[in-house]
Amino acid sequence: MADWKPRVLSLRARRARAHELAVLLASAYPDTGISLDYETPLQLVVATILSAQCTDERVNQVTPALFARYPTARAYAEAEREELERLIHSTGFFRNKARSIQGVGAHLTAVHDGQVPDTMEELLELPGVARKTANVVLSNAFGKAEGVVVDTHIKRLAHRLGLTGETNPVKVERDLMQVLPREQWIPFAFRLILHGRARCTARRPDCRNCELAHLCPSAGRLE
Repeated sequence: MADWKPRVLSLRARRARAHELAVLLASAYPDTGISLDYETPLQLVVATILSAQCTDERVNQVTPALFARYPTARAYAEAEREELERLIHSTGFFRNKARSIQGVGAHLTAVHDGQVPDTMEELLELPGVARKTANVVLSNAFGKAEGVVVDTHIKRLAHRLGLTGETNPVKVERDLMQVLPREQWIPFAFRLILHGRARCTARRPDCRNCELAHLCPSAGRLE
């Protein structure tokens, strides 16, 4: 069933709802953090690029060999494209992803001495890196809240919960930044992702057992 569209409330009302949701999410999902395996900012950039249209579980199966083969930005830049594509083939869209990863390696080598920068502006200059990836890297690798991660789960849930009426990820992020205090930008996003996987799935949301149902205007309308 297509999503029922809840009425978008005033900014004040949405802020109040977001506060209550943050409390409930913290209780349901006390641990936060990305499920991608990584040890360095560069590894996180690469893993996040690979995660597009792919599960984190699959990415985590691919990255150990990939990270061992290409330990530096220069190694990615100088990689043989066919070998790189073969190593990441199972993540899907492997040609585009390989092109982006090599572009990231080349840019980091030429501009940042092989190091991943820690600002939104500089991260967005990297090939294949948009705000979602930049926010993932900033929040997890550097502990910096420059925005709110908006992936498919967050986009879906923010809409169902009435926190935004937008569908464009950049506009959804803007609305979430307005209704959440800055200290909630990182934990709220990752808890909402976990909730989107556990309860509020795309096709069969479990509204009857949902911890957020009494605050959700879409509850019971999507089952």
